[in-house]
Amino acid sequence: MMLGDLGADVVKIERPGIGDDTRGWGPPFDARGESAYYLSTNRNKMSAAADLADARDLEFVRMLVAGADVVVDNFRPDVLARSGLDPDALVSLHPRLIWCTISGFGERSRRPGYDFVVQAESGWMAITGPPDGEPTKVGLALADVMAGKDAVISILAALVARADNGGCRLHVSLADSARTALINVAQNTMVSGNDARRWGNAHANLVPYQLFHAADRPIVIAAGTDQQWRRCATVIGLTRLAADPRLATNAGRLAHRDLVVAEMTRAIATQSADYWIRRLSEQDVPCGVVKRVLEVIEETAGASAVTGMPSAVGGAVRRPPPRLDEHGALLRARGWAAFAAG
Repeated sequence: MMLGDLGADVVKIERPGIGDDTRGWGPPFDARGESAYYLSTNRNKMSAAADLADARDLEFVRMLVAGADVVVDNFRPDVLARSGLDPDALVSLHPRLIWCTISGFGERSRRPGYDFVVQAESGWMAITGPPDGEPTKVGLALADVMAGKDAVISILAALVARADNGGCRLHVSLADSARTALINVAQNTMVSGNDARRWGNAHANLVPYQLFHAADRPIVIAAGTDQQWRRCATVIGLTRLAADPRLATNAGRLAHRDLVVAEMTRAIATQSADYWIRRLSEQDVPCGVVKRVLEVIEETAGASAVTGMPSAVGGAVRRPPPRLDEHGALLRARGWAAFAAG
């Protein structure tokens, strides 16, 4: 979808009669019977159904591959090769073709790739949730999203390099994307030798950097510098703490986390969220209200129940998510020229 947003002509190949599994991942479904889950990631595509066990359908897909710049698949190892679509052989046959396989656990693994399992095995769940609660997944399929973005980055880099190097095979996995996203948490663990732990809505390395409850709703404060801390403490009336030499540096605040958090919790509970956000923002202290999803959507220009949330990279919506095999006949008759036909 991201490549389509950026102007690529995209053909989505689906199973006849069933299509993409996410078409059935509901409710909610829209008036056409399409699931919200499917709609969220399928704008700017044409859909064609093909049975790779059918010789004519296989030839149709091979025709599309021959005219493509990029092919993306998420099949397990050898499945496509057994069907007559060997990615390595096709990249050799078409020297300018870029073929990206997105897997769950790497190019040699036959395990099915599901975000929840990857979140568990990547260490994410071990560091997410209340300190004394259960390991918790992130509230959205973030490993899926990150792997998709990593695939886009890899594909765009390969397209830039193609003039000199020709086409290539790319492999991106949910597990690799998720492990790489551990960044500072992994580095903390490697440097200290101590395993990471759950901090809930607090931060392992920064204080104050967490959620607080105002009189009416939760807010977050993220003081990333010593200067921001001093301004924050002063704004909320903790001048004694602002001047305390023990708390002048982040290392000191980490050592006295309980003191800082207890005093801030007491003070912030006395006023509304709007009051604190206004006062803190005036002093350039990073802060925000914990918004509901409906609030976010209402504030987002271009959010659509048909085409989803707007592109984060300046892309444009040119086509709504397609119905199953909506463009199959046109693509079979005209191939890539179908895009020129609208």
